[in-house]
Amino acid sequence: MLTDTTIKNAKPKEKPYRLADEKGLYLEVKPNGGKYFRMKYRFEGKEKLLAFGVYPETGLKDARERRDQARKLLAQGIDPGAQRKAMKAAKSDESNTFEVVAREWIGKFAPFWSDSHRLHIEQCITRDVFPFIGSRPIKDITAPELLAVLRRIESRNALETAHRTKQFCGQAFRYAVATGRAERDPSADLKGALPPVKGRHYASLTEPKAIGELLRAIDGYGGAFAVKCALRLAPLVFVRPGELRQAEWAEFDLDKAEWRIPGEKMKAGGLHVVPLSTQALMILRELHPLTGGGRYVFPSARTPHGNRCMSENAILAALRRMGYGKDEMTGHGFRSMASTLLNEQGWHRDAIERQLAHAERNAVRVPYNYAEHLPERRKMMQAWSDYLDGLKKGADVIPIKRAG
Repeated sequence: MLTDTTIKNAKPKEKPYRLADEKGLYLEVKPNGGKYFRMKYRFEGKEKLLAFGVYPETGLKDARERRDQARKLLAQGIDPGAQRKAMKAAKSDESNTFEVVAREWIGKFAPFWSDSHRLHIEQCITRDVFPFIGSRPIKDITAPELLAVLRRIESRNALETAHRTKQFCGQAFRYAVATGRAERDPSADLKGALPPVKGRHYASLTEPKAIGELLRAIDGYGGAFAVKCALRLAPLVFVRPGELRQAEWAEFDLDKAEWRIPGEKMKAGGLHVVPLSTQALMILRELHPLTGGGRYVFPSARTPHGNRCMSENAILAALRRMGYGKDEMTGHGFRSMASTLLNEQGWHRDAIERQLAHAERNAVRVPYNYAEHLPERRKMMQAWSDYLDGLKKGADVIPIKRAG
């Protein structure tokens, strides 16, 4: 590894030579005495170089920080060299097109997004926006131009995608305003221009016999063990699929039989407590030796050390592999299953709604309602797990009525 003393004492030679640091960073010493920080990396199978500056104007600490930033981009599937070129081009007025600015915005914030979120944004904008207004100067794009793009998406019965694309474009426009390349966000003028999206219906199983068959199919699932555990846990906790796959070991207290999901992960905001049944605890304790050394309970198969969570499609793909089509069962379907049957069984409706963490209408209450109906919810979650066990065994299960 390099040190400041090593760099300072490096003498020029007849030919350029390199002094290696780590993770691709090195110092190139020129015959004229110039000392240049460089990083060697590979992208899509090709070896490439990045220049980080000249010593002493750029110090070793700065060079390492730039290297780490570049490696974060690479981890997101972004070529840091190509991103740098796009950002340089964007500084030129004639290059401030919507596409240039949008790609710069994506590159800037991609390290803070999940892979799936970045891919979704790129697919929407690349497919539906760039071909029509991508080459237009971003400061000249008007609300009617943007609406025409969104109408094309709407015309293929993809209304939700149209709304999402409007949201993504608005973020790109606001980034352009913040960086001095546009004066305003035209998407703000399109409020009410698109029909509202109807509430989404998620396919679910609510017939007890069919639920028992599904639970037995999950027990027989032959895929990755972490995915199987996620499938087994999903009906017992009935959280949203994103909350499940992003679960972190630090959020669990197995001794207290609680999973506390931070407010920033919740749709409604505010801490959410999930009481854990004995069946849920058993699954987590089985999984802990495999993934407990990492951050995520259900890590991505591509990152065995738990640095990324499971893909949002993992559970859905597993259901399809077991033979359940999109019109039969989804990851969200476990929530509908629990809601329907728990209400039929006579459990307190408010306890069910609180456990489902449905959006709180009174925003002032959100930070304080995490423990609401908690004793009732503990009884309900254990009774629900016991009920599912009975269905899985194929017994004639009598619905468990609420205590009292």
